[in-house]
Amino acid sequence: MKKRQFLAAGLLGMSSVAIAANKKKQASCAGNKDSGPVLLTITGAIGAGNRGALDPALDQMMAKQKLQFNRAHTFDFASLSALPQTTIKPTLEYDSKQHVLSGPLLSDVLSAAGAAAAGDVLLRAVDGYAVQVSMADIRKYRFIVATHLDGKAIPLGGLGPLWAVYDADRFPEIMEKPISARFALCPWGTYHIEAKT
Repeated sequence: MKKRQFLAAGLLGMSSVAIAANKKKQASCAGNKDSGPVLLTITGAIGAGNRGALDPALDQMMAKQKLQFNRAHTFDFASLSALPQTTIKPTLEYDSKQHVLSGPLLSDVLSAAGAAAAGDVLLRAVDGYAVQVSMADIRKYRFIVATHLDGKAIPLGGLGPLWAVYDADRFPEIMEKPISARFALCPWGTYHIEAKT
């Protein structure tokens, strides 16, 4: 009789562990299911990454823009929002008015991807525009990955959903340029960054 009680208690304990493990697995899967779409992919001189190689069939835009990589670090809106946020107020070339832009510092995003030691980065926009910027300038000008414009998420089809940008109004050497030339290093619709050594 004692043997049966011992076995029953053991089975009950094991099933409790199995139920708890299953609940944890379901919660984890639910977290993955509810995560948003990837908005930013960082490749090149990065850490371990959180996704594999380019898939020419599924990564159509990247393949058409001739990107190649064996691993990447990706960010969705939630992971970018989880980083410390910075607010800037540049005068934009599109309407010559001051606007409020917010998002994480680009240097923080690169650090989160294991790319803090990069020498230069290539910022690429959805329309194919690409510009190389030194890490020294990214830090000096305090580039952000803007996710919000005037308190609203930046829409795709506008300047977003992400815009690698700085506060041009804070730097005299940038303010000397015509307003149409102040943001040449700032591709709106940024979706890919290649970190170079």
